[in-house]
Amino acid sequence: MWKSLTRILLAGGQLSRAGPERNNWTKQGARRVSQLRGAMRLVQFHPKGSAPEPRIGLEEEAGGRVMDLNTFDPTLPRNMRAFLEAGEAAFAVAQRYASTHGWNCSPDVYLLAQCSATFRSRVSCLRFIFCLLSCCVPWSLLRTLTASCCAHRARESGQPLLPRDQVTLLAPVTNPDKVICVGMNYGDHCLEQNVKVPTEPIIFSKFPSSIVGPDEDIIHPAESNEVDWEVELAFVIGKRGKHIQASEAMDHVAGFTVAHDVSARDWQMKRNGKQWLLGKTFDTFCPLGPALVTKDSVSDPHNLGIRCRVNGELVQSSSTNQMIFRTEALVAWVSQFVTLYPGDVFLTGTPPGVGVFRKPPVFLKVKDSRLPIHKFLTSALLWGRSPCGIFATAVTSKYVT
Repeated sequence: MWKSLTRILLAGGQLSRAGPERNNWTKQGARRVSQLRGAMRLVQFHPKGSAPEPRIGLEEEAGGRVMDLNTFDPTLPRNMRAFLEAGEAAFAVAQRYASTHGWNCSPDVYLLAQCSATFRSRVSCLRFIFCLLSCCVPWSLLRTLTASCCAHRARESGQPLLPRDQVTLLAPVTNPDKVICVGMNYGDHCLEQNVKVPTEPIIFSKFPSSIVGPDEDIIHPAESNEVDWEVELAFVIGKRGKHIQASEAMDHVAGFTVAHDVSARDWQMKRNGKQWLLGKTFDTFCPLGPALVTKDSVSDPHNLGIRCRVNGELVQSSSTNQMIFRTEALVAWVSQFVTLYPGDVFLTGTPPGVGVFRKPPVFLKVKDSRLPIHKFLTSALLWGRSPCGIFATAVTSKYVT
């Protein structure tokens, strides 16, 4: 059936099997399928030169175009927290428009979508659909490709797919009800401190005002001389809940991103009473992003490599399989005490290699930078194999006065 369909599409579009256009969509399709199959990367952004109000979009790939979902559907919420509160209806809209571009479909569907994009430019949508029907194409595939045809017309009429250099990416969530952090949650991090592995999660918090986007500066506060790095896997709640069972916890998770738990160690560890909250929640001490990668795009979030570089030097390198309390356990534990709301952010702990436990200790100085490393998952600070190959954005965050 696939050969028959391809033959009809190519013949209808008057393309040669050996022609350059055919080679173009095949190569392009193979590249994007390898990177984005099954993935959906939700972002908050605003177009450069416009009012700095958030909009919801889909990131095509690392450094790729951003699909402005609010332009495609003006009824969608314009910030991630409200989008998550809207639940399945909002996700369905995002998935529908992702499918029109083949950004979250199977390789066969994506390659056909690429072929049909060329075909659509030469024949009418009705003829295109008739060709599909004549080959007994499954309804689900027909619906995807028909939507792609409609989206093609929408793009031609000016509905935007914005080049990356025309947008400013914000943190995936900028106004959560809570930022929940976990201390000493990696076995190898406990080992470097020579402390016992916790028997219960150690929970602390940051104020939401500490959140900044992936490309924003991190301010080195004058009040601290011991600012330290901590790369972390983060997840975002997508469904409200209280007293959630571990077996049902993933139903309440929207997706994953990456975070940096920047820490003023002198305040956290030395000031009277050990000021954990103040030491962790200076302005800009919680970089997030760039994208919220939906949970169905990450088969095992607890088997990912995680690394951090400072000024090009590898300072942290471990795996999320070192987590003591995993996503399900953290959701179940915290929801005993507080209600979890859509948009709540969990920072799941850091691996070994932080500056404070080096001999001698090493801390960040003004204009030190985190540099992009391996291009997997959601940020330059996180790497690892994902079945969908969710590629990173090259993130550089500066430390400035």
